[in-house]
Amino acid sequence: MNNLNKYLFIICLSLFAVKAFAQNPTRDLDYYLNQARASSPLLKDQQNQQRSSGIDSLIIKATAKPQLTANGAGLYAPIIRGYGYDEVITNGHSLEGYLKLDYDLLNKKRISNQLEGVKIQRDSILYASMISLYDLNRSIVDQYLLAYGSQEQRDFNREVVFLLEKEEVLLKQLTRSNIYKQSEYLTFLVTLQQQQLAAKQSELQLQNDYATLAFISGVIDTTSMLLTQPKIDNSGIHTDRNFFLQKFSIDSLKNENIRQEINLSYKPKLGIYANGGYSSSLILQPYKNFGASVGFTFSVPIYDGQQRKMQYDKLAISSNTISAYKNFFVSQQAQQLILIRQQIAQTDVLFVKINEQIKFSKALIDVDSKLLHTGDLRIADFVIAINNYMAAQNLFRQTTINRLKLINQYNYWNK
Repeated sequence: MNNLNKYLFIICLSLFAVKAFAQNPTRDLDYYLNQARASSPLLKDQQNQQRSSGIDSLIIKATAKPQLTANGAGLYAPIIRGYGYDEVITNGHSLEGYLKLDYDLLNKKRISNQLEGVKIQRDSILYASMISLYDLNRSIVDQYLLAYGSQEQRDFNREVVFLLEKEEVLLKQLTRSNIYKQSEYLTFLVTLQQQQLAAKQSELQLQNDYATLAFISGVIDTTSMLLTQPKIDNSGIHTDRNFFLQKFSIDSLKNENIRQEINLSYKPKLGIYANGGYSSSLILQPYKNFGASVGFTFSVPIYDGQQRKMQYDKLAISSNTISAYKNFFVSQQAQQLILIRQQIAQTDVLFVKINEQIKFSKALIDVDSKLLHTGDLRIADFVIAINNYMAAQNLFRQTTINRLKLINQYNYWNK
C-alpha cells in the first residue's frame, strides 16, 4: 500500500469511527435525574411515611369517638371435703358478660393538639424528602458533568490522534526523502504514541465515569450512550432562601406542640361510661341478673414535684439550641453563596483568556502544519504547538465543567 492509499485509508477509517459514534443513542441529564428519582428507595420510604402519617391522623380521630367494648368472665371455685375458697367471697361460681361504652368529655383540645403534632411530623417528613431529592439531584448532576467532561476529553484525544496520524503519514514520507532527520521523526512518533495511550486512557475513564453515573441513577442498562451537553444555569434561582430555614421552623413548632401537650396533661379530665349486660353468682334467681349501670370519672393533678416546670426548662434549652443552629446556618449559607458567586465570576473572566489562547494555538498549528509540509519547520516546534493547543483545550474543558459544578452548588444552596 503506497503512502497516498495509506493516507486515504486513515482518513476513511477515522470518518467512519466518528460517524458510527455520532449514530450512538443519546441520553440527557433529565433522563438520569428521572431514573434516579424513580429508583430511589429513600424517596419511596419517605413517600410511605407520608401515607402512614395520614393513617395516624385517622387513628387519632377514631380515639376521640365513644369506645365500645365487650367483656366477659366466668368463675367456678369448688369446695372439696370442706377445702376451697371462702364461698362468701367467691359465691362458688359466677358468670358475667356486658358491653361497656366510654367517652372522654374533655378530649377536644387534646385530640386537636395530637392532630397538630401529626401535621408537624408530616411537614418534617416532606421537608426531609425534599432535602433527599435535592441531594440526589446534586449528586446526579455532578456525576453527569464528570462523565460528560470525560466524554469531551475522549473526543478531543481522538481528534488529536487523528491529526497526528495524518501528519505522521506525510512526515514519514518527508523523512524518507531526507527532508527531516530520523531523530526528528522519532520524536514526533513518540508524541503520537503518547497521545494514542492518552486516548485509550480517556476511553477507560469515560467508561468508569459512565458506569458510576448509571449505578447511582439506578440505570441497569450500562450500554455506552452519547451524553448530550447539560443545560445548567442560575437564571431562575430563588432569592428569598427560605427552604433550608423551614427545618428550624418545624423544630420550633415541635417544641410548641410538646408544650401544649404538657399543658393539657395538667388539665382536669372528665369521662362518662355506661354498661349493660349480665352479671350473676348463679345462686339466686340467675335469670333476673340482667342489668345496666352508668357512671363518670374525674381527675385533676394537684402536685407532682414541679415536673411541669422541669419540662418547660428542657424545652427552653432546646429552643436556644435551635436558634444557635439557625443563626450559624444563615451565616454559613450567606458566606457560601458569596464565595461561589466570586468563583463563577473569576471563571467567566478566565474564559476570555483561555479562548484567546486556543485561538492563537490553533492558528499557530495551521501555520506550522503548512511549514512542516514544505520542510521549513522543525518537528519539535510543531510538537510544542500541538502540546500548547492540547493544554489550552484541556483547560477550557476543565474550566467549563468546574463552572457548571459551581452553578449546581449555587442552585443547591440558594433555595
